[in-house]
Amino acid sequence: MTTVTQLRKAALALPEAEEGTHFGMAAFTVRGKGFASVTKDGYVQLRLPHDGTEAAVAAHPGGERLVRGGTPIGFRVPLAEINGKGLNALVRAAWRERAPKRLAASLAAAESAADAPGGDLPAGIGRPATRALCGAGLTTLERVAAHTESELLALHGVGPKAVRILAEELDRRGLGLRRES
Repeated sequence: MTTVTQLRKAALALPEAEEGTHFGMAAFTVRGKGFASVTKDGYVQLRLPHDGTEAAVAAHPGGERLVRGGTPIGFRVPLAEINGKGLNALVRAAWRERAPKRLAASLAAAESAADAPGGDLPAGIGRPATRALCGAGLTTLERVAAHTESELLALHGVGPKAVRILAEELDRRGLGLRRES
């Protein structure tokens, strides 16, 4: 079972995602295009491509196709009937469907970089922080060291724990974060 808080966290972890309301529902957009919302009765609604909708219907029997004007536009499912991992995957798919192609491609590239060997970022910072750093071109600790703590914290997905781990690893290597001005 997931909650609106988990939906919010999954949606806002994506680049340029914003929260607002749509017809009284909590809604999430990317560059003005809605990709997810939650109804007052606890259904999460996701804008998905046709194949994504069909896969979601097959994977989540409590869900249903979302149709507007006779045209399928996505999927809806009670939050109580979906686990966190499933929700995260659906939210990411909905975001990819609605995000501009270049923005979606930049996220895909950051995810590939996070999975590829060659960088020396510590695994302990977590995947969201790794994706955020790679998306900003910070694939090595040497590049990270050129930034301040507040600059790193400004990256969506990089939190205090990740900064602490990065600072400790930099210290072990005789480096440090750039000082605040």
